[in-house]
Amino acid sequence: MSEIARVEPGSATGEVAELYGQVKKSVGVVPNMVQYMGNSPAVVKAWMGLSGALNGGVLPAAVRERLALSSAEYNRCTYCLSAHTFLAKNVSKLDELEIEHARGAASSDPHTDAILKLSDAIARGRGSVADEDVEEARKAGVTDAEIAEIIANIALNTLTNYFNRFNDTPVEYPETVTPR
Repeated sequence: MSEIARVEPGSATGEVAELYGQVKKSVGVVPNMVQYMGNSPAVVKAWMGLSGALNGGVLPAAVRERLALSSAEYNRCTYCLSAHTFLAKNVSKLDELEIEHARGAASSDPHTDAILKLSDAIARGRGSVADEDVEEARKAGVTDAEIAEIIANIALNTLTNYFNRFNDTPVEYPETVTPR
């Protein structure tokens, strides 16, 4: 059962209706998650702003999808696992094996693997990491810009993971993926 009200697109007014229009233009639909965020235009704007900014960063979309999968698995978010599995397959064109690896904070690509392992260390350490974790990432070529964006992606993904767990947001994607 949801903990806060859902603001459906047909009943949205004012700023929320305008934001829904922007979301629909950008992603084609107003996802269920956004319909719960619609209770606060500030939350919708925060999600849109951070995701939009990171879309223009140095981490490619396929790496950001892997980060989202890893975070959703770690935070046990069925909604986000389902959404990002769909996006990983259909937008980023990741294969099943790479999606499975990402859920475990790993990749067959050494550079991406280092990014995921560092992200996992940061998340598990709640921001604190061992020097060795950073050294390993740097040996694999992870840059300061990538590290900054890893941290920002953790923040974005934690926002959506917690938001959807709190609301038990209904999954609208073709496949419901549950955490292990």
